[in-house]
Amino acid sequence: MKLSGDAIHEECGVFGIYSPEGLQVSRDIYYGLMALQHRGQESAGISVSDTEGSRGNLKTIKGMGLVSEVFSQRSLENMTGNIGAGHVRYSTTGASVPENAQPIAMNYIKGSLALVHNGNITNAEKLKEEQMRRGQAHYTSSDSEVLAYEVISERVRTGSIEEAVKKAGMRLKGGYACIFMSPRKLIGMRDPYGLKPLVFGRKGGSYILASESSAIRAVGGELIRDIEPGEILTITKNGVKRDEVPIHPERAHCIFEYIYFARMDSIIDGISVYDARVRAGKALARRHGVVADIVVGVPDSGLAAAQGYSIESGIPFVLAFHKNSYVGRSFIKPTEEERKSAVHMKLSIPEHVVEGKKVVLIDDSIVRGTTMNQIIRMLREAGALAVHVRISSPPFLYPCYYGTDVPTTGQLIASEHSPEEICRTIGADSLGYLALSDFTCMVGKLPLCSACFDGKYPLL
Repeated sequence: MKLSGDAIHEECGVFGIYSPEGLQVSRDIYYGLMALQHRGQESAGISVSDTEGSRGNLKTIKGMGLVSEVFSQRSLENMTGNIGAGHVRYSTTGASVPENAQPIAMNYIKGSLALVHNGNITNAEKLKEEQMRRGQAHYTSSDSEVLAYEVISERVRTGSIEEAVKKAGMRLKGGYACIFMSPRKLIGMRDPYGLKPLVFGRKGGSYILASESSAIRAVGGELIRDIEPGEILTITKNGVKRDEVPIHPERAHCIFEYIYFARMDSIIDGISVYDARVRAGKALARRHGVVADIVVGVPDSGLAAAQGYSIESGIPFVLAFHKNSYVGRSFIKPTEEERKSAVHMKLSIPEHVVEGKKVVLIDDSIVRGTTMNQIIRMLREAGALAVHVRISSPPFLYPCYYGTDVPTTGQLIASEHSPEEICRTIGADSLGYLALSDFTCMVGKLPLCSACFDGKYPLL
């Protein structure tokens, strides 16, 4: 559980579906986005088209808020079409305003295009300058708009949208997972490093692209495989065609997908997120054992790691927190005092569970330390004799440039304080972090980007 003032946020979630059989797809996109809501809560949107309809006929609805707030039953009924793409957004490179909600839908001389994008284009400013000289982009364009302009610019000179996507992809740097939709084609593209996840699935005769496998299962589909780093998948009425951006760097999959971002029931690059978190908890217990009575996890991403710690240590795992899922998002609270009290509104503790107990408290990360301090205080007020904090990631030390909203170095508590100082600041009896070398316990030999922990960036 993370509150906005002390959180690491993913930028976006994407979902696309094409039914060659002509089935309506807007409801599946809606439910797919609901399953990806954890990846972004600021805005949501859907574009659809009828592949047998008039050329360039894209219908788009988007707005600020959760998926359930942006769409109604009536609006979904009016979005008729058998091909579509949807998006949930948390802003990192652009302001949280309606203009930056996606899909980005554009008309151009050869037709129309809708784009949904997760991640960050690190050379977007350079590309934007070139586009501005050509009279395309403007100074307020987001990196997603820059990407759309880049594809459209190539499309004017090429014979197909998939060829335009490939040529544009050769100019991009950064971490991204994109879905492009023309009125008759659905195209998925993943960055060559594999920094951002993108998976491919099927529901009956329909094909699905999504940020996570859990979204495919949420609509009754089945996962086929991950989109490979640098791969471009084009879906048409004639089937599925594969291509790739001819760039072959070292792979660098984002470790924080397994630590926190992804849903626990997702499988990313062949690895179960749940199993990875359990293994992280086991590694924590081996590295930072302690005498205690119970192990508890901060919901939701701390729970699997807490189970792993319990299995390895033999200390009983208990559910010590009740999470109120119906409390409004904490970042809309108008005052700092209300933001602080949001922890108490979102979490409560049955006192008899922790009273008189020495507690091992597991969470996925400590960013600024304010939320952890409040949770520890709540445990002590409920009667805990000791609180030993264990974190299923190393200390955050560096910002992320690939679409993850890690605060600046000065806002990261670990960048200016030792673990002993952090322990005192949050009010814990002891504090232990996962080590970088423990990542192999989590995900085996999967090549990783762990730049926010070690400062080793795969590209800039």
